[in-house]
Amino acid sequence: MDKLWAPWRSKYVTSLVGKQTGCVFCNIAKEKRRDRSHFVIFRREYCYAVLNIYPYNNGHLMIVPYRHVNDTAKMKAAERADFYEAMEIGKALLRDAVSAQGLNIGINLGKQAGAGFPGHVHMHIVPRWQGDVNFMPVTADTKVISQSLKEVHKRLVDAYQRRY
Repeated sequence: MDKLWAPWRSKYVTSLVGKQTGCVFCNIAKEKRRDRSHFVIFRREYCYAVLNIYPYNNGHLMIVPYRHVNDTAKMKAAERADFYEAMEIGKALLRDAVSAQGLNIGINLGKQAGAGFPGHVHMHIVPRWQGDVNFMPVTADTKVISQSLKEVHKRLVDAYQRRY
């Protein structure tokens, strides 16, 4: 499926090409001073929430543990509890900041299950709205993303600061 994007996105994506070494999620975890440019929404003791830069819908969040593990079964109890509490916060923020009417939540374990980064487990929270699957994906095989990552990031961070 094609996606329609504004040109602002290419600057961020091309800045990563050839420069990224190691795990992208571990790198984001270490680079707290770059939270805004990485689109990190909030950080907790054992995990953080970040916008997906290749979203299925506006506001597509990911909850990522700091520790590099490939399965929730390998997380310690405190990490798992924090991971799922971060999910609850992410759900609330998406309802507040982008008026999500529904949510798809999932974890892809293993490359065969669709994990783009199978070595570092992460949870997807995708906001949904009535009619968000319209004629474009059906007739043009194209998904329209109507807000920039910067705009959605600001709305979610603002909502987080108001609530927590």
